[in-house]
Amino acid sequence: MKILITNDDGISSPGLFAAKQAMESRGEVAVIAPDRNCSAIGRGITIGRSLRVVETAFPDGSSGFAVDGTPVDCVRLAALGFLQWHPDIVISGINLGPNLGDDITYSGTVAAAFEGVMLGIPAIAISIEGGDSYNFEPVARFTAGIAGMIRQNHLPGVILLNINSPNLPAAELQGAEVTRLGKRIYRDQLVEEPAADGDGGGRSYTIYGDDPSYHEEDGTDFHALNQRKISVTPIHFALTNLTGMEIIRNWDLDRLAREA
Repeated sequence: MKILITNDDGISSPGLFAAKQAMESRGEVAVIAPDRNCSAIGRGITIGRSLRVVETAFPDGSSGFAVDGTPVDCVRLAALGFLQWHPDIVISGINLGPNLGDDITYSGTVAAAFEGVMLGIPAIAISIEGGDSYNFEPVARFTAGIAGMIRQNHLPGVILLNINSPNLPAAELQGAEVTRLGKRIYRDQLVEEPAADGDGGGRSYTIYGDDPSYHEEDGTDFHALNQRKISVTPIHFALTNLTGMEIIRNWDLDRLAREA
């Protein structure tokens, strides 16, 4: 396999290096990742300027490429000819912190994997629960096995798997489960911050900060992690609301257009 590794935490992330090491058992690996942390950037892209690419050394003596762009930019660079080959699969992660439920719409990790799918390349996004230290090896090996299964079963480029793992040693994991996305409960508040001396006017606000919760439901990615299991969620992005189409067809759109 020709394997592209990327992430949104940046090229210096230990999770990226762990993914690279695990995937080397499955084929030829190239790493193209942002040169800085791009968490929660979603499907942002860089327009209006060129992208700078710098070869960067890893602890094992190998190297990858750091890009002053977004995770999506990194995948497009690889697919459009920066590498000497076209990727067979995109691996995005291992993200430091989970990407569960509604959070995936913000995630740069998932966005990079989605870009692979948009380009006809199967993709896996990998994340692990946070902590003071990280047990990358179990989920890294698990993902390498999943990549092998995708290859063996000739799954098409539309496959996108979102994998989340508890931050536990292999002996403490309780297996893995195919899940659906759960529902996040956000506790965001608009808080105006005191003005700082010399800030030049204007007002400052904090919106995000409180730890979100989630709806506890069997079969979701949240529930699997709570049960000490790796969650595997197949994702698609068929965004058209078909029910809405049928309702709106009954509206007199032609009349509204004529009267506009």
